[in-house]
Amino acid sequence: MEKLKIATAQFEHKSGDKDYNLQIIEHLSAKAALEGADVIAFHECSLTGYSFALDFSYEEMLSVAEFIPDGPCVKKLTAIAAKHRIVVLAGLFEKDNAGKIYKAYVCVDKNGLVAKFRKLHPFINGHITPGNEYIVFDLYGWKCGILICYDNNIVENVRATALLGAQIIFMPHVTMCTPSTRPGAGFVDPVLWENRDVDPTSLRLEFDGPKGREWLMKWLPSRAYDNAIYAIFANAIGMDGEQLKNGCSMIIDPHGDIIAECRKLDNDIAIATLTPDKLKKAGGHRYLMARKPALYKDIIGQDHVSEQKVAWLSEKE
Repeated sequence: MEKLKIATAQFEHKSGDKDYNLQIIEHLSAKAALEGADVIAFHECSLTGYSFALDFSYEEMLSVAEFIPDGPCVKKLTAIAAKHRIVVLAGLFEKDNAGKIYKAYVCVDKNGLVAKFRKLHPFINGHITPGNEYIVFDLYGWKCGILICYDNNIVENVRATALLGAQIIFMPHVTMCTPSTRPGAGFVDPVLWENRDVDPTSLRLEFDGPKGREWLMKWLPSRAYDNAIYAIFANAIGMDGEQLKNGCSMIIDPHGDIIAECRKLDNDIAIATLTPDKLKKAGGHRYLMARKPALYKDIIGQDHVSEQKVAWLSEKE
């Protein structure tokens, strides 16, 4: 297995404007390819936008969703991948022939669809059907998985994907800067984004504080550290509907160290070289090998009624 250069991206998408979002995706993909990246990952619903669909009817969701792999977005991503010789991962709403709607994330190379994952814990719209399976697929000899946003907050999802063989987990998000029961959480004033050129300091304090990056650092590095995987975190920056997002897309190695991060208050990419030696040198590899599943398989696997609460959504009710 050889070294692999991966780029993670952040950009301000336009809600419902797939053509615009594809233009930005192509621009950043071309930039990453010129800098030597083999792969580039974009955020959750980077093709469509995200929270604008909060109150969509079923018919409205169908109109924005696409078939995979035969829809126009996957075809355009394939053309981008072929033109710039780079693997591209991006997110969108999916529909199937039975009329079900999913939150999907795709991996595309020059030949077309490589992998598709459906979010296990969707909540932005009640018409979205949860996914029901993990995936592991091959990229340049590396085993890769995908978990979308909230999926990564449930530790079992990351562990299960790692146990299935994933060495890299792509973690696309649209997150942070929303209310929560956690002290210090809350929305960030969009005025700060509008004034970022004249007052970047005030915006950076909000983005990096407990509303944003400080919260992320409480848990995201541990997902990589505990499971001895590379975590490829991609997040939106700028306005997502009425909400402001803080970006800080980053790549975390199996030691839990950030090895690349987007720090611009703008569209940006960050590139890191992944080396296979860290997969076994990391402490998490030893912990995985030392597990005693006979002690807790019945505890972890016992029947449970899933209850998912999202603080900022409850405020809308």
